[in-house]
Amino acid sequence: MVLGIFNYSDLDANVTKEKTALIFIPNKEKELEELINYIAVFKPTKIMLESGAITGYLTYNFKEWKAGKTRLYASERSQIGIRLMDKLKLDTVYGVDDGALLMDFLYDSTFRSTPYIDSITKRHYFGGSDSIQNRFKQFYDYQDKYELHNTLLESFKYLNSDKVLNRYFGAYIAGGQFTSIEDEGPDALSMFWMNRNLRIFRNIQRIETSGDDRILVLFGAGHIAILKWLFECSPEYQVVKFGDVLKSK
Repeated sequence: MVLGIFNYSDLDANVTKEKTALIFIPNKEKELEELINYIAVFKPTKIMLESGAITGYLTYNFKEWKAGKTRLYASERSQIGIRLMDKLKLDTVYGVDDGALLMDFLYDSTFRSTPYIDSITKRHYFGGSDSIQNRFKQFYDYQDKYELHNTLLESFKYLNSDKVLNRYFGAYIAGGQFTSIEDEGPDALSMFWMNRNLRIFRNIQRIETSGDDRILVLFGAGHIAILKWLFECSPEYQVVKFGDVLKSK
């Protein structure tokens, strides 16, 4: 199961005044428990997170939290990933995030640079101010308000519906930075966003699994349309949709 999450930090691509650490609002604690219990029905045996391969800081946070010395970090990695690890009595989580080829060209001098590559690295892969991208801005703002006025479980079901996930990917290819006169837009998108998700998928494949494992992948919602498509295309995996969790028991 690939599960798209929302990020309430200022690192998210779309930031509004509604984006706060909702996870710490008292009435959300009960909603978080409801969400965790719902995901736990899937019975994941391996949890893979939007984190680098070194996840020791999460393990430390988990141990300090269990000892009553601190609270969990305000991120989906801890609030969902670590809580699930604890609830399901798993001994680890896996960080499978990765960078992108475009960033290698931009920051690694060992990669060959050309004027065309330089022009691509200076191009944003996301966003813009045209009419289509402005409609996407309204879409994101609506989602932020939706999450404020609905439970976490309701919000996650909305966020992980096929239409919303497809729209998340649609933001990268409709107007904005993608619609360059030449090929800079498609090349930048493929070398950054598509490449990054392919690398993430390959990192997931590298984790040793058996046919009995049930893998939960927790990533920002913008990743999920691509990752879900990769999993659906691969004969190695059978995808369970978030809204169908109760059917997977």
